[in-house]
Amino acid sequence: MINADIFAPGFKPQPFWWEDFAPTAEGSTAPPDTIDTVVVGSGFGGLSAALELARSDVGVVVLEAEKFGHGASTRNGGAISGGVNVGKGISGRVQAEQEMLTDGAESMTHLEAIIAREGIDCHYRRAGRFVGAWTPDHYDALAAKAERLNALTNCGAAMVPRARQREEIGSDYYHGGMTVAVAAQLHPALYYKGLLAAARRAGAKTSCGIRVERIRREGDGFTVETSQGPIRARHVVIATNGYTGTATPQLRRRLVPVASHIIATEELPAGLAREISPKGRSLSNTCRILCYYRLSPDGKRMIFGGRARFTPVDPTVSARILHRFMTDRFPQMRGVKLTHGWNGNVAFTFDGAPHMGVMDGLHYCMGCNGSGVAMLSYLGHQTARKIVGGSNRVCAFDRPDFPTRPFYTGNPWFLPVVGGWFRLRDRIDRWRA
Repeated sequence: MINADIFAPGFKPQPFWWEDFAPTAEGSTAPPDTIDTVVVGSGFGGLSAALELARSDVGVVVLEAEKFGHGASTRNGGAISGGVNVGKGISGRVQAEQEMLTDGAESMTHLEAIIAREGIDCHYRRAGRFVGAWTPDHYDALAAKAERLNALTNCGAAMVPRARQREEIGSDYYHGGMTVAVAAQLHPALYYKGLLAAARRAGAKTSCGIRVERIRREGDGFTVETSQGPIRARHVVIATNGYTGTATPQLRRRLVPVASHIIATEELPAGLAREISPKGRSLSNTCRILCYYRLSPDGKRMIFGGRARFTPVDPTVSARILHRFMTDRFPQMRGVKLTHGWNGNVAFTFDGAPHMGVMDGLHYCMGCNGSGVAMLSYLGHQTARKIVGGSNRVCAFDRPDFPTRPFYTGNPWFLPVVGGWFRLRDRIDRWRA
Protein backbone atom coordinates (compact mmCIF):
# COMPACT_ATOMS: atom_id res chain seq x y z
CA MET A 1 0.00 0.00 0.00
CA ILE A 2 1.20 3.50 -0.82
CA ASN A 3 1.90 5.36 2.40
CA ALA A 4 1.01 8.88 3.46
CA ASP A 5 4.17 10.23 1.80
CA ILE A 6 2.20 10.65 -1.43
CA PHE A 7 0.34 13.60 0.11
CA ALA A 8 1.86 17.06 -0.07
CA PRO A 9 1.62 19.29 3.02
CA GLY A 10 -1.80 20.91 3.11
CA PHE A 11 -3.42 18.26 0.88
CA LYS A 12 -7.02 19.29 0.18
CA PRO A 13 -9.90 16.80 -0.22
CA GLN A 14 -11.58 19.04 -2.78
CA PRO A 15 -11.28 19.82 -6.50
CA PHE A 16 -8.15 21.55 -7.71
CA TRP A 17 -10.43 23.68 -9.90
CA TRP A 18 -11.98 25.26 -6.80
CA GLU A 19 -8.77 27.23 -6.27
CA ASP A 20 -10.08 29.52 -9.05
CA PHE A 21 -13.84 29.24 -8.46
CA ALA A 22 -15.39 27.53 -5.46
CA PRO A 23 -19.09 26.73 -4.89
CA THR A 24 -20.91 29.81 -3.72
CA ALA A 25 -24.32 31.08 -2.65
CA GLU A 26 -23.49 34.56 -3.94
CA GLY A 27 -26.15 35.87 -6.30
CA SER A 28 -28.86 33.55 -5.02
CA THR A 29 -32.33 35.07 -4.86
CA ALA A 30 -35.62 33.88 -3.42
CA PRO A 31 -37.60 32.02 -6.10
CA PRO A 32 -40.88 33.50 -7.31
CA ASP A 33 -44.24 31.95 -6.50
CA THR A 34 -45.13 31.74 -10.20
CA ILE A 35 -42.93 31.64 -13.30
CA ASP A 36 -43.03 30.21 -16.81
CA THR A 37 -40.23 27.63 -16.38
CA VAL A 38 -38.50 26.00 -13.43
CA VAL A 39 -35.13 24.38 -14.10
CA VAL A 40 -34.08 21.82 -11.49
CA GLY A 41 -30.29 21.57 -11.26
CA SER A 42 -27.68 24.27 -11.90
CA GLY A 43 -25.06 22.26 -13.75
CA PHE A 44 -24.02 22.79 -17.36
CA GLY A 45 -27.35 21.40 -18.63
CA GLY A 46 -29.55 23.47 -16.35
CA LEU A 47 -27.65 26.72 -16.84
CA SER A 48 -27.55 26.25 -20.62
CA ALA A 49 -31.31 25.74 -20.69
CA ALA A 50 -31.86 28.78 -18.49
CA LEU A 51 -29.53 30.92 -20.61
CA GLU A 52 -31.36 30.13 -23.84
CA LEU A 53 -34.81 30.52 -22.25
CA ALA A 54 -33.90 33.89 -20.78
CA ARG A 55 -32.44 35.04 -24.12
CA SER A 56 -35.83 34.13 -25.63
CA ASP A 57 -37.65 36.30 -23.06
CA VAL A 58 -39.03 33.30 -21.17
CA GLY A 59 -39.23 33.74 -17.40
CA VAL A 60 -37.03 31.09 -15.80
CA VAL A 61 -35.65 30.20 -12.37
CA VAL A 62 -32.89 27.68 -11.69
CA LEU A 63 -33.17 25.73 -8.43
CA GLU A 64 -30.00 24.29 -6.90
CA ALA A 65 -30.10 22.06 -3.81
CA GLU A 66 -26.54 22.93 -2.75
CA LYS A 67 -24.36 25.94 -3.53
CA PHE A 68 -23.85 26.96 -7.14
CA GLY A 69 -21.07 24.79 -8.58
CA HIS A 70 -21.28 22.04 -5.98
CA GLY A 71 -21.91 19.17 -8.41
CA ALA A 72 -20.06 17.42 -11.19
CA SER A 73 -19.84 20.47 -13.46
CA THR A 74 -16.92 21.80 -11.38
CA ARG A 75 -15.57 18.36 -10.43
CA ASN A 76 -14.83 16.78 -13.83
CA GLY A 77 -11.47 16.55 -15.57
CA GLY A 78 -12.25 19.25 -18.12
CA ALA A 79 -11.61 17.02 -21.15
CA ILE A 80 -14.01 17.24 -24.12
CA SER A 81 -14.24 14.21 -26.38
CA GLY A 82 -15.24 16.05 -29.54
CA GLY A 83 -18.53 14.19 -29.76
CA VAL A 84 -16.99 10.81 -30.62
CA ASN A 85 -18.08 9.07 -27.40
CA VAL A 86 -21.83 9.21 -28.07
CA GLY A 87 -24.08 6.43 -29.27
CA LYS A 88 -22.06 3.64 -27.64
CA GLY A 89 -25.14 1.51 -27.28
CA ILE A 90 -26.42 1.86 -30.85
CA SER A 91 -23.38 0.66 -32.81
CA GLY A 92 -24.55 -1.19 -35.90
CA ARG A 93 -27.56 1.11 -36.40
CA VAL A 94 -25.75 3.22 -38.96
CA GLN A 95 -28.30 6.01 -39.44
CA ALA A 96 -28.86 6.49 -35.69
CA GLU A 97 -25.13 6.42 -35.04
CA GLN A 98 -24.43 8.95 -37.79
CA GLU A 99 -27.15 11.28 -36.48
CA MET A 100 -25.74 11.09 -32.95
CA LEU A 101 -22.19 11.65 -34.12
CA THR A 102 -23.35 14.62 -36.18
CA ASP A 103 -25.07 16.19 -33.19
CA GLY A 104 -22.12 15.22 -31.00
CA ALA A 105 -19.90 17.28 -33.28
CA GLU A 106 -22.49 20.07 -33.14
CA SER A 107 -22.16 20.06 -29.34
CA MET A 108 -18.52 21.14 -29.77
CA THR A 109 -19.51 23.91 -32.17
CA HIS A 110 -22.17 25.06 -29.72
CA LEU A 111 -19.74 25.04 -26.78
CA GLU A 112 -17.22 27.14 -28.68
CA ALA A 113 -19.92 29.58 -29.77
CA ILE A 114 -21.14 30.05 -26.17
CA ILE A 115 -17.60 30.60 -24.89
CA ALA A 116 -16.92 33.17 -27.61
CA ARG A 117 -20.29 34.95 -27.44
CA GLU A 118 -20.29 35.24 -23.65
CA GLY A 119 -16.58 36.00 -23.34
CA ILE A 120 -15.91 33.09 -20.97
CA ASP A 121 -12.24 32.85 -20.02
CA CYS A 122 -11.85 29.15 -19.21
CA HIS A 123 -8.57 28.12 -20.93
CA TYR A 124 -10.43 26.41 -23.75
CA ARG A 125 -8.28 24.88 -26.48
CA ARG A 126 -8.45 22.08 -29.04
CA ALA A 127 -5.48 20.06 -27.84
CA GLY A 128 -6.63 16.69 -29.16
CA ARG A 129 -6.87 13.36 -27.36
CA PHE A 130 -4.81 10.18 -27.24
CA VAL A 131 -6.59 6.93 -26.32
CA GLY A 132 -4.16 4.20 -25.28
CA ALA A 133 -4.88 0.61 -26.31
CA TRP A 134 -4.91 -1.73 -23.30
CA THR A 135 -4.04 -4.75 -25.49
CA PRO A 136 -3.17 -5.46 -29.15
CA ASP A 137 -6.79 -6.54 -29.68
CA HIS A 138 -7.92 -3.19 -28.31
CA TYR A 139 -5.59 -1.49 -30.81
CA ASP A 140 -7.29 -3.34 -33.65
CA ALA A 141 -10.71 -2.32 -32.29
CA LEU A 142 -9.55 1.31 -32.12
CA ALA A 143 -8.36 1.11 -35.72
CA ALA A 144 -11.82 -0.03 -36.81
CA LYS A 145 -13.38 2.75 -34.72
CA ALA A 146 -11.09 5.38 -36.25
CA GLU A 147 -12.06 4.26 -39.74
CA ARG A 148 -15.75 4.47 -38.87
CA LEU A 149 -15.41 7.87 -37.18
CA ASN A 150 -13.56 9.33 -40.13
CA ALA A 151 -16.21 8.01 -42.50
CA LEU A 152 -19.01 9.62 -40.48
CA THR A 153 -17.37 12.77 -39.04
CA ASN A 154 -14.52 15.23 -39.46
CA CYS A 155 -12.95 14.32 -36.12
CA GLY A 156 -9.48 13.63 -37.54
CA ALA A 157 -8.96 10.21 -35.94
CA ALA A 158 -5.56 8.61 -36.57
CA MET A 159 -3.75 5.53 -35.33
CA VAL A 160 -0.42 5.67 -33.52
CA PRO A 161 1.53 2.38 -33.43
CA ARG A 162 3.39 1.43 -30.29
CA ALA A 163 6.74 2.29 -31.90
CA ARG A 164 5.61 5.94 -32.12
CA GLN A 165 3.66 6.09 -28.87
CA ARG A 166 6.24 8.30 -27.13
CA GLU A 167 5.34 11.08 -29.55
CA GLU A 168 1.98 11.31 -27.75
CA ILE A 169 2.58 10.12 -24.19
CA GLY A 170 5.67 9.61 -22.05
CA SER A 171 4.83 5.98 -21.32
CA ASP A 172 5.29 2.48 -22.74
CA TYR A 173 2.25 1.21 -20.86
CA TYR A 174 -0.08 0.89 -23.87
CA HIS A 175 -0.01 -1.02 -27.16
CA GLY A 176 -0.27 2.09 -29.33
CA GLY A 177 -3.47 4.06 -29.57
CA MET A 178 -5.74 6.49 -31.40
CA THR A 179 -5.62 10.27 -31.57
CA VAL A 180 -8.68 12.48 -32.10
CA ALA A 181 -7.76 15.90 -33.45
CA VAL A 182 -10.97 17.76 -32.57
CA ALA A 183 -10.96 16.85 -28.86
CA ALA A 184 -10.49 19.77 -26.50
CA GLN A 185 -10.04 20.75 -22.89
CA LEU A 186 -10.98 23.59 -20.56
CA HIS A 187 -11.07 24.66 -16.91
CA PRO A 188 -14.50 23.33 -15.87
CA ALA A 189 -15.01 25.58 -12.86
CA LEU A 190 -14.19 28.73 -14.82
CA TYR A 191 -16.51 27.62 -17.63
CA TYR A 192 -19.20 27.05 -15.00
CA LYS A 193 -18.57 30.50 -13.51
CA GLY A 194 -18.92 32.10 -16.94
CA LEU A 195 -22.07 30.16 -17.82
CA LEU A 196 -23.70 31.09 -14.50
CA ALA A 197 -22.88 34.76 -15.07
CA ALA A 198 -24.19 34.60 -18.65
CA ALA A 199 -27.52 33.10 -17.55
CA ARG A 200 -27.95 35.84 -14.97
CA ARG A 201 -27.07 38.60 -17.45
CA ALA A 202 -29.73 37.24 -19.77
CA GLY A 203 -32.33 37.54 -16.99
CA ALA A 204 -32.50 34.06 -15.48
CA LYS A 205 -33.20 33.91 -11.75
CA THR A 206 -30.96 31.56 -9.74
CA SER A 207 -31.75 30.15 -6.29
CA CYS A 208 -29.53 27.81 -4.29
CA GLY A 209 -30.06 25.85 -1.07
CA ILE A 210 -33.52 24.84 -2.28
CA ARG A 211 -34.48 21.19 -2.56
CA VAL A 212 -37.24 20.02 -4.83
CA GLU A 213 -39.36 17.58 -2.85
CA ARG A 214 -42.20 16.81 -5.23
CA ILE A 215 -43.56 17.86 -8.63
CA ARG A 216 -47.32 17.71 -9.25
CA ARG A 217 -49.08 18.04 -12.59
CA GLU A 218 -51.95 20.52 -12.22
CA GLY A 219 -54.02 21.65 -15.18
CA ASP A 220 -51.82 23.01 -17.93
CA GLY A 221 -48.77 23.30 -15.67
CA PHE A 222 -47.02 22.08 -12.56
CA THR A 223 -46.63 22.83 -8.89
CA VAL A 224 -43.03 22.34 -7.79
CA GLU A 225 -42.97 21.76 -4.05
CA THR A 226 -39.66 22.85 -2.56
CA SER A 227 -38.05 23.16 0.85
CA GLN A 228 -38.98 26.88 0.71
CA GLY A 229 -42.53 26.52 -0.54
CA PRO A 230 -44.40 25.80 -3.79
CA ILE A 231 -43.68 27.32 -7.20
CA ARG A 232 -46.26 27.32 -9.95
CA ALA A 233 -44.79 26.84 -13.46
CA ARG A 234 -45.91 26.11 -16.99
CA HIS A 235 -42.80 24.05 -17.78
CA VAL A 236 -40.26 22.12 -15.70
CA VAL A 237 -36.80 21.06 -16.88
CA ILE A 238 -34.99 18.31 -14.97
CA ALA A 239 -31.21 18.68 -15.35
CA THR A 240 -29.95 16.79 -12.30
CA ASN A 241 -27.93 14.10 -14.13
CA GLY A 242 -25.81 12.06 -11.64
CA TYR A 243 -27.60 13.68 -8.69
CA THR A 244 -31.16 12.87 -9.74
CA GLY A 245 -33.28 12.27 -6.64
CA THR A 246 -36.59 10.88 -5.49
CA ALA A 247 -38.62 13.88 -6.67
CA THR A 248 -38.40 12.41 -10.19
CA PRO A 249 -38.43 8.63 -9.69
CA GLN A 250 -39.35 7.99 -13.33
CA LEU A 251 -36.02 9.52 -14.40
CA ARG A 252 -33.96 8.29 -11.47
CA ARG A 253 -34.62 4.67 -12.41
CA ARG A 254 -33.13 5.30 -15.87
CA LEU A 255 -29.78 6.58 -14.61
CA VAL A 256 -26.89 4.83 -12.91
CA PRO A 257 -24.88 7.32 -10.81
CA VAL A 258 -21.20 6.33 -10.88
CA ALA A 259 -18.52 8.03 -8.83
CA SER A 260 -15.53 9.39 -10.71
CA HIS A 261 -12.39 10.14 -8.71
CA ILE A 262 -9.61 12.62 -9.55
CA ILE A 263 -6.28 13.75 -8.10
CA ALA A 264 -4.03 16.73 -8.82
CA THR A 265 -0.28 16.62 -8.33
CA GLU A 266 2.09 19.24 -7.08
CA GLU A 267 3.82 21.31 -9.74
CA LEU A 268 6.07 19.17 -11.92
CA PRO A 269 9.51 20.01 -13.25
CA ALA A 270 9.03 21.48 -16.74
CA GLY A 271 10.98 18.69 -18.38
CA LEU A 272 8.87 16.01 -16.70
CA ALA A 273 5.60 17.66 -17.73
CA ARG A 274 6.74 17.83 -21.37
CA GLU A 275 7.88 14.20 -21.25
CA ILE A 276 4.54 12.99 -19.88
CA SER A 277 2.42 14.85 -22.42
CA PRO A 278 4.58 16.15 -25.31
CA LYS A 279 1.60 17.71 -27.12
CA GLY A 280 -0.54 18.64 -24.12
CA ARG A 281 -3.34 16.32 -25.17
CA SER A 282 -6.06 14.79 -23.04
CA LEU A 283 -5.17 11.15 -22.39
CA SER A 284 -7.25 8.06 -21.67
CA ASN A 285 -7.35 4.32 -22.29
CA THR A 286 -9.54 1.47 -23.51
CA CYS A 287 -9.61 -0.74 -20.41
CA ARG A 288 -12.87 -1.19 -18.51
CA ILE A 289 -11.48 0.54 -15.42
CA LEU A 290 -11.16 3.84 -17.23
CA CYS A 291 -8.42 6.33 -16.48
CA TYR A 292 -8.30 9.82 -18.01
CA TYR A 293 -5.67 12.46 -17.45
CA ARG A 294 -4.18 15.70 -18.71
CA LEU A 295 -1.91 18.52 -17.66
CA SER A 296 -3.45 21.48 -15.85
CA PRO A 297 -4.14 24.57 -18.01
CA ASP A 298 -0.76 26.07 -17.08
CA GLY A 299 0.99 22.80 -17.99
CA LYS A 300 2.51 22.40 -14.53
CA ARG A 301 0.45 19.63 -12.87
CA MET A 302 -1.04 16.29 -13.74
CA ILE A 303 -4.81 16.02 -13.32
CA PHE A 304 -5.44 12.25 -13.15
CA GLY A 305 -8.89 10.69 -12.88
CA GLY A 306 -10.51 7.30 -13.10
CA ARG A 307 -12.71 4.65 -11.56
CA ALA A 308 -10.69 4.11 -8.40
CA ARG A 309 -14.04 2.97 -7.02
CA PHE A 310 -17.46 2.99 -8.66
CA THR A 311 -18.99 4.52 -5.52
CA PRO A 312 -17.97 7.56 -3.43
CA VAL A 313 -15.17 7.05 -0.90
CA ASP A 314 -13.00 9.36 1.13
CA PRO A 315 -10.66 11.22 -1.27
CA THR A 316 -7.60 10.04 0.66
CA VAL A 317 -8.63 6.44 -0.09
CA SER A 318 -9.24 6.94 -3.81
CA ALA A 319 -6.11 9.12 -4.05
CA ARG A 320 -3.92 6.17 -3.09
CA ILE A 321 -5.45 4.03 -5.83
CA LEU A 322 -5.20 6.75 -8.45
CA HIS A 323 -1.60 7.47 -7.49
CA ARG A 324 -0.82 3.80 -8.16
CA PHE A 325 -2.64 3.94 -11.50
CA MET A 326 -0.66 7.07 -12.39
CA THR A 327 2.75 5.64 -11.50
CA ASP A 328 1.94 2.37 -13.27
CA ARG A 329 1.70 4.45 -16.44
CA PHE A 330 4.45 6.91 -15.52
CA PRO A 331 7.11 5.29 -13.29
CA GLN A 332 9.06 8.55 -13.54
CA MET A 333 6.36 10.16 -11.33
CA ARG A 334 6.82 7.91 -8.30
CA GLY A 335 8.21 10.72 -6.17
CA VAL A 336 5.49 13.21 -7.10
CA LYS A 337 3.08 14.20 -4.32
CA LEU A 338 -0.61 15.05 -4.43
CA THR A 339 -2.15 18.38 -3.47
CA HIS A 340 -5.86 17.67 -4.16
CA GLY A 341 -8.22 14.70 -4.36
CA TRP A 342 -11.96 14.61 -4.98
CA ASN A 343 -14.90 12.78 -6.52
CA GLY A 344 -18.25 13.48 -8.17
CA ASN A 345 -21.10 11.60 -9.81
CA VAL A 346 -21.51 10.99 -13.51
CA ALA A 347 -24.72 9.46 -14.87
CA PHE A 348 -24.64 6.37 -17.07
CA THR A 349 -27.58 5.15 -19.11
CA PHE A 350 -28.52 1.57 -19.94
CA ASP A 351 -28.10 2.15 -23.69
CA GLY A 352 -24.88 4.17 -23.41
CA ALA A 353 -26.41 7.26 -25.06
CA PRO A 354 -27.24 10.75 -23.75
CA HIS A 355 -30.95 11.61 -23.57
CA MET A 356 -33.30 14.56 -23.72
CA GLY A 357 -37.07 14.55 -24.08
CA VAL A 358 -40.34 14.80 -22.20
CA MET A 359 -41.64 12.31 -19.64
CA ASP A 360 -44.89 12.80 -17.74
CA GLY A 361 -44.85 16.36 -19.07
CA LEU A 362 -41.39 17.07 -17.61
CA HIS A 363 -38.57 18.10 -19.92
CA TYR A 364 -35.21 16.47 -19.16
CA CYS A 365 -31.59 16.41 -20.37
CA MET A 366 -29.15 13.95 -18.79
CA GLY A 367 -27.16 10.73 -18.98
CA CYS A 368 -23.95 11.65 -20.77
CA ASN A 369 -21.94 8.63 -19.58
CA GLY A 370 -18.93 10.65 -18.45
CA SER A 371 -18.70 12.90 -21.54
CA GLY A 372 -20.95 15.74 -20.50
CA VAL A 373 -19.15 19.09 -20.67
CA ALA A 374 -20.10 19.90 -24.26
CA MET A 375 -23.02 17.47 -24.50
CA LEU A 376 -24.98 18.71 -21.48
CA SER A 377 -24.40 22.30 -22.58
CA TYR A 378 -25.85 21.33 -25.95
CA LEU A 379 -28.77 19.29 -24.61
CA GLY A 380 -29.73 22.08 -22.20
CA HIS A 381 -29.78 24.50 -25.12
CA GLN A 382 -31.79 22.08 -27.27
CA THR A 383 -34.30 21.54 -24.46
CA ALA A 384 -34.83 25.29 -24.20
CA ARG A 385 -35.33 25.59 -27.98
CA LYS A 386 -37.91 22.82 -27.76
CA ILE A 387 -39.84 24.76 -25.11
CA VAL A 388 -39.60 28.00 -27.05
CA GLY A 389 -40.48 26.28 -30.31
CA GLY A 390 -37.48 27.47 -32.27
CA SER A 391 -35.79 24.24 -33.33
CA ASN A 392 -35.60 23.48 -37.03
CA ARG A 393 -35.23 19.73 -36.52
CA VAL A 394 -35.43 17.11 -33.79
CA CYS A 395 -32.16 16.59 -31.93
CA ALA A 396 -30.70 13.08 -32.39
CA PHE A 397 -30.75 12.58 -28.61
CA ASP A 398 -34.42 13.52 -28.32
CA ARG A 399 -35.83 9.99 -28.59
CA PRO A 400 -38.84 8.32 -26.99
CA ASP A 401 -36.88 5.28 -25.83
CA PHE A 402 -35.10 5.89 -22.52
CA PRO A 403 -34.55 2.37 -21.18
CA THR A 404 -34.37 1.11 -17.63
CA ARG A 405 -34.28 -2.37 -16.07
CA PRO A 406 -36.95 -4.29 -14.16
CA PHE A 407 -36.95 -3.57 -10.41
CA TYR A 408 -34.23 -0.90 -10.70
CA THR A 409 -35.18 2.24 -8.73
CA GLY A 410 -31.99 4.30 -8.99
CA ASN A 411 -30.02 2.66 -6.18
CA PRO A 412 -26.91 1.20 -7.89
CA TRP A 413 -26.30 -1.52 -5.30
CA PHE A 414 -24.59 -3.65 -7.95
CA LEU A 415 -21.73 -1.26 -8.73
CA PRO A 416 -19.12 -2.90 -6.43
CA VAL A 417 -19.82 -6.22 -8.15
CA VAL A 418 -19.55 -4.62 -11.59
CA GLY A 419 -16.31 -2.92 -10.59
CA GLY A 420 -14.80 -6.19 -9.40
CA TRP A 421 -15.83 -7.95 -12.61
CA PHE A 422 -14.37 -5.16 -14.77
CA ARG A 423 -11.06 -5.30 -12.90
CA LEU A 424 -10.90 -9.08 -13.38
CA ARG A 425 -11.67 -8.81 -17.09
CA ASP A 426 -8.96 -6.17 -17.53
CA ARG A 427 -6.41 -8.41 -15.81
CA ILE A 428 -7.39 -11.37 -17.98
CA ASP A 429 -7.15 -9.32 -21.17
CA ARG A 430 -3.75 -7.96 -20.16
CA TRP A 431 -2.49 -11.43 -19.22
CA ARG A 432 -3.58 -12.86 -22.57
CA ALA A 433 -1.87 -10.04 -24.43
